Amino acid sequence: MRGVLFALPILLASAAHGAVAQPRPVSDATYFNDAALPAADPFVLRDPGSGDYFAYSTDGADPGYAFAIYRSPDLVTWQRIPGGALDMGDGTQWGRDWFWAPEVYHNPATGRYFLFYSARLRDGIAEQFGYADFEEPSKVGVAVSDSPAGPFRNIEPGPIDYHPYDPDYHDVNLLMDAEQKKPPETLEEGMTAPLGTYIPFIDPNVFFDDGRIVLYFSRNAYRNWVWDHGLGKYVEESNVLAVELTSEWWDDPAGATMPRIAPEHVDANRDPADPPGVRKDGYVPIIDYASDPQEWENAHVDDYAETGGAEKDRRWSEGSTVVRATARDGRARYFLTYSANNFANSFYGVGYAVADDPLGPWRKSPANPVLAQDAGQGLYSTGHGSVIASPDSTELYYVHHGRPSAEVDRRLYTSRLRIDPDRDELRIDGTTEDRPVPSGVAPYAVRADRPLVEVRDGEGEVGWRVGTASGSPMPLGNPLNRVLPRLDPGSALEVVAAADGAVLRGTPRGVEALRLTYQRARSGGGQVDVHQGGAPVEVVLPVAACGSAVTGRHDELVVSEGVTCLRGAEVRGSVRVEPGASLLVLDSTVGGSVLADSPGSVWVSGGRIGGSVRVRGATGPVRLDGTEVGASVVLLDGAAPVVAGTSIGGGVRCRGNASAPVDEGRPNSVAGSRAGECGAV
Repeated sequence: MRGVLFALPILLASAAHGAVAQPRPVSDATYFNDAALPAADPFVLRDPGSGDYFAYSTDGADPGYAFAIYRSPDLVTWQRIPGGALDMGDGTQWGRDWFWAPEVYHNPATGRYFLFYSARLRDGIAEQFGYADFEEPSKVGVAVSDSPAGPFRNIEPGPIDYHPYDPDYHDVNLLMDAEQKKPPETLEEGMTAPLGTYIPFIDPNVFFDDGRIVLYFSRNAYRNWVWDHGLGKYVEESNVLAVELTSEWWDDPAGATMPRIAPEHVDANRDPADPPGVRKDGYVPIIDYASDPQEWENAHVDDYAETGGAEKDRRWSEGSTVVRATARDGRARYFLTYSANNFANSFYGVGYAVADDPLGPWRKSPANPVLAQDAGQGLYSTGHGSVIASPDSTELYYVHHGRPSAEVDRRLYTSRLRIDPDRDELRIDGTTEDRPVPSGVAPYAVRADRPLVEVRDGEGEVGWRVGTASGSPMPLGNPLNRVLPRLDPGSALEVVAAADGAVLRGTPRGVEALRLTYQRARSGGGQVDVHQGGAPVEVVLPVAACGSAVTGRHDELVVSEGVTCLRGAEVRGSVRVEPGASLLVLDSTVGGSVLADSPGSVWVSGGRIGGSVRVRGATGPVRLDGTEVGASVVLLDGAAPVVAGTSIGGGVRCRGNASAPVDEGRPNSVAGSRAGECGAV
């Protein structure tokens, strides 16, 4: 199990950079980032049981909960699950506030889902950080659930037992005033501060790699004033660090074991002179500014002066995610995305670094930032996302937050990501324009909850769903997609539609056709039909007020008036439809022929007709849909007929109809010849 699980990122990334030929799109469906859903620091998991994606967000939960959960079958059309991941009243919460950056990992061997998150300690601050007034006492906790939809419950009512300690930091905070915004003006003064500080940390990201488990996290900027020799001043920074974890928590079938750091990191920074019981754990530096400076990360280094002392001079490196890819020569290449600048600033963006080992050394790309604001598209504050594959694993996506303007809160975005491990390249297509839906989502299928919309006392109803290739239902409450119900032109029926169904009111004319067509929204406005194989994704249902309902067995049948509906019936002989009458046959068997002269409508769906079908002069719909016809089909002088998905044992002849018959993208099987307008059937 572990070998398969840990190899998965390799397969995804290899496919993404072009080693696998891209299939032709199954549909013309598109999506765009409409910035409609509140979300921050999103992490996406694909659940193997349902095939659905689950996005976990800092923002968007209901009151009393932490971390919103969004569900999607296609990675781009989301629906929020009520509540949230953590019930703040369940009695296990150790955090006071700052519940940030949730990430969830699934172990298929045990069925457990593990939620990692950061929060600010409520109790024991002096014991954990050395000072009761420590401003940012953040730690990482872990909760567990049997479902990706939660609820998650803390494994223990406290954070991971990890005490990262920086022994080389001169704690200049002890030289500063209570506001902690103005550091010493010289390096010499700062060097007089006492050495050593505990590290507050946020933004956990767990990476599994050939049996190794690495926890990446961001060191809070607080208690990390770094002297910038180029600027000649202190700047407070957050950095990306890492520590390896043991595997007992992952392998525990009960999900009751808290993650532990690897033994080599425990007390790695302890001084021999420290008293007994003092913990000072180690860590591995991953991303910081001084080791690999890039100018784009300097958006806030002069904030103190520019805000009149209201803000600190700061830099951020946070929100990391690691992906492994395999180059053509077999080398493993590791790509780490991270975000820089303040999340609330329009210049928040994403860079990446590359290494040949999960613990580095890491080198930032000169192409950074690879995702940044684009005012022309109304795209700001792009960052802190996670990498996930399309349903068929041939594409990668970066699901992140952004803002449609500099004044609103963060929203959920999905952007295509491409990796080329041979060139150490990573690109993100940050856009609000239309893009194809992820590969493997289609084909779509519209399904109604009934084969017939029967109108009684002037009213009928129907429900529907849209399924993806995996069978998961689309969230039709999301305005990015919908089912549009459409009746024949000139119908007197009124359609009152909701997201997943409709009520029809009025009196149908014989048998009418109700088309349920799947549509997706476009970035320029409006909804357009989705096509597959050149045909719209839809289902067509008959609508009728059945005057006579026929079931059971019969020798022969004559339809003389109104609408006669056969449902699961068996007629040994023939069925004859007289002028003005209408026939609707659903999943029934007729041993003889169906003969109609000047009828209203003739609609046959499913089942079998042993003889021929002859319809002349119909004023309403004529339809053979998924039917087996033993002999010939003759359609004369009527409205536009439909012959779709039907097996015909004889020939087909069409003449004088309002237009040639169509198959709606579902080919027929015809044993005999085709004559007249039926050449394309």
